[in-house]
Amino acid sequence: MTIKDSFSLAYRTVRSNRLRTGITVAIIAFGIMALIGIITAIQAMNEGLRNSFSTMGANGFTISYKERFRFNDDNDNGDADKTKKAKKSNLDKPIQLNEAETFKEKFHYPAAVSISLGGYSNYEIHYEDKKTNPNVRMNGGDENYLAVNGFTIEAGRNLTPADVHSGRNVCLLGSDVATKLFGQLKDKAVDKFVNVGGKPYRVIGILKSKGSSALLRADNVIITSYNNVRATGFGASSFLIGVLADDISLVDGAVNEATAVFRSVRKLLPTDTDNFVIEKSDKLAATFISLLGSIQAAAAAIGLITLIGAAIGLMNIMLVSVNERTREVGLIKALGGKRSNIRQQFLFESVIISLLGALFGIVLGVIIGNVFAMLLKAGFAIPWAWVIAGIIICSGVGLLAGIWPAVKASRLNPITALRYE
Repeated sequence: MTIKDSFSLAYRTVRSNRLRTGITVAIIAFGIMALIGIITAIQAMNEGLRNSFSTMGANGFTISYKERFRFNDDNDNGDADKTKKAKKSNLDKPIQLNEAETFKEKFHYPAAVSISLGGYSNYEIHYEDKKTNPNVRMNGGDENYLAVNGFTIEAGRNLTPADVHSGRNVCLLGSDVATKLFGQLKDKAVDKFVNVGGKPYRVIGILKSKGSSALLRADNVIITSYNNVRATGFGASSFLIGVLADDISLVDGAVNEATAVFRSVRKLLPTDTDNFVIEKSDKLAATFISLLGSIQAAAAAIGLITLIGAAIGLMNIMLVSVNERTREVGLIKALGGKRSNIRQQFLFESVIISLLGALFGIVLGVIIGNVFAMLLKAGFAIPWAWVIAGIIICSGVGLLAGIWPAVKASRLNPITALRYE
């Protein structure tokens, strides 16, 4: 009896027990589907995040105030200067407008500086009988805000210093907002008036799409001047300063210069620690991606636990199969079949069932993961490394689950087996 004969017999046995095979395949498939599906969605979200942050550029960074409870704050760790002391009074000191404007005046470096103020994030924008969902974010900026944050104007014009100084009701619409209100004629939205929070705003520009991800809805925004946001009373408590160096090689120098200038603006003593935080755009992306990495690790653990349960179920079914086919095993031995032939047949059955489960699970996982990613406006992704790992894992599951039933079947006494009822 050759290996080919053992495989052929195992395949026919699997086909003849379709219900039992289908249930076992489904158990394994759901485990792989959960694993591959979640990892596929996370990988697509990772790509979306990288693309979203790359629009700002690796040569950009932001200056924000140091909050008392700040996630992933590593500014006071071992890299900090131990000779400087941290004052509790230095914490939770928002950046005031005069500080941001003074920094912009004093920062003389090959870089663009933008002052911004985050506004209300649940606006519903109206134009005639059309309206957006109540989830549009308003940001206040200056004439450099678009360049520093990677926005490009599709139609109309940018904010001017006069717009910023006066705080008048003018705005630029993100691509999603413009499409929702004006459809395919969004280029003609310039000079139209939209209603934002019960106030009329004149549209001076339409922004090109930056693309959106699960965590960043870059096109679902409306941008006005920071003085306008401040006047609404719904602005953030602290201004944000964005800096975009002219070249990536100048970033480190720009960070050092910005630190020195802003320490002077904040009137810190040489012995005081910084009461502000400078973060590069690539660090922000890494922070979000690390969060998704933690979710991916948890998903992998859940998938592996499910596969362990599937392996136990597969072993149980194979043991039942051994009992059901005791006389068949006795007949094979009586005709000259060896123990190795019996073991091969049962191991082949176990591996075939596992690989069928892997195949269906991987296909379903990739489909479901990408459907979920599309709903979150992330890209398409196939985690090839995990697909290969899933096949290897399922092969291992099949072997481990089939070893004991195969050994048990191969040890049956042919005379006793033939008499088994």
